[in-house]
Amino acid sequence: MAFRLPQIGDWYIDRASNLHFEVVAIDDSAQTIEFQCVDGEVSEVDFDSWSLMAIEKAAPPEDWSAAYEIGRDDNPWGEGFEAEADPLNSLESELFQGSDEYF
Repeated sequence: MAFRLPQIGDWYIDRASNLHFEVVAIDDSAQTIEFQCVDGEVSEVDFDSWSLMAIEKAAPPEDWSAAYEIGRDDNPWGEGFEAEADPLNSLESELFQGSDEYF
C-alpha cells in the first residue's frame, strides 16, 4: 500500500495508542505532520513514522471544540445567535468620517 498524506482538518485515530486527533498542518519541506489531540495537546510526527502508525480516519468527537477552549456560549454564530448579540450592530456611524445615515 502506498503512503498517503492525511488531509488538514480531518480527524484520525491511532488504534495502537487509542489517540484521537485532528491534523492541523503538513510541512512538506520538513516532512512532518502536525496534529492536535482532543485534550488540546499539539504534536508532530514525520512522514516515515506516520506511515508506520495504525491510523484510521475517524469522525470528530462530540465536543471537538474542547481542545480549542471554545465553549458553546463563546461561539456567537452557533445556536441561538441573535442580531442584537452581533457586535457590529453596536458601532455608531458618527465614529467614522464620511458616513451618513440615510434613515
